[in-house]
Amino acid sequence: MSTIMYLVNSCLTNPSYHAPLSLIKGLRQGIVYGAKVRFAHSLVQAFLFRHEPWSERIRFILRMTYIHAKNLGLFVFFYKTLRTILSSVFHLSKSWCAFLSAFIVGYFVFHERNSINEQIIFYLLARIVVGLARYAQKRAWLPTPQRPVFPWFAAFIWGIVLWLFECHRETLQPSLTRSMIYLYENSNRWSSLQNFLLRDVFI
Repeated sequence: MSTIMYLVNSCLTNPSYHAPLSLIKGLRQGIVYGAKVRFAHSLVQAFLFRHEPWSERIRFILRMTYIHAKNLGLFVFFYKTLRTILSSVFHLSKSWCAFLSAFIVGYFVFHERNSINEQIIFYLLARIVVGLARYAQKRAWLPTPQRPVFPWFAAFIWGIVLWLFECHRETLQPSLTRSMIYLYENSNRWSSLQNFLLRDVFI
């Protein structure tokens, strides 16, 4: 057994195999990270917002976890693969390698519009908007604000999302709508102490 482990570790630490092994490790990282994030999120959704039998809820949790883990794992694997090809074969710059690899792989892995892909893409959208603003400041394309911007940003976001929920909720993502209903509409309904404080069950 020790001989086998020695041979395996020798291969893993051999610089000649580092490039292909990094692809496998990337696949592993994507699967594990996606599973961790989605399992916790789906568990909360199933507990708070779904009312099917628990056998159906468990299937929902496993299905959502599988899709997220698979997509993220495949994206990391093929992104790293294509990035290596563009860099070593076509000698593109780091910026172009990163953008083109992610652009191409993102299209094929995340092309289907479903709740998992939407949440991932919208999560990234929020982050890159902030990142691009900071990049513009770094390049002196935007002035650095002299006063705190975040309070106004938070106020604007909350104002818009509650306006959409109250007046045009069909435009919002279903999971966000369910969260808003739980917070703002279910809090208007109760018939006893049980569903006032303990459970969201209405008679």
